[in-house]
Amino acid sequence: MPSKTILLVDDSPTEMRIMQTALQGKGYNLVAAVDGEEALQKVLTQHPDLVLLDIILPKKNGFQVCRQIKTAAETKDIKIIMVSSKSQDTDRFWGLKQGADEYITKPFTSEELLASVKKYV
Repeated sequence: MPSKTILLVDDSPTEMRIMQTALQGKGYNLVAAVDGEEALQKVLTQHPDLVLLDIILPKKNGFQVCRQIKTAAETKDIKIIMVSSKSQDTDRFWGLKQGADEYITKPFTSEELLASVKKYV
């Protein structure tokens, strides 16, 4: 069975490393993007099965990226887990309203991240 591709989108090298460490060795093909525009470009070229998407990003924020992915016919079925330090109920509500399938707040444990990822890939 071919491995599932996960696009990791975060402008923080530390947060990116935390996600990569949690997912490495689990059979996933990991692709990284550090801003909203790069994330959208990689969605089109890499066709990920899942996107782990930060909200506070350069160029386009995670809400904008999520909305674009979920409203385009060719990408609307890609699963998105928003991963953000924004922990207010309104942030969670807004993320899910943009089309995110799940919303995880930072800091998270590797176990939490893996459990969420396994739901969608």
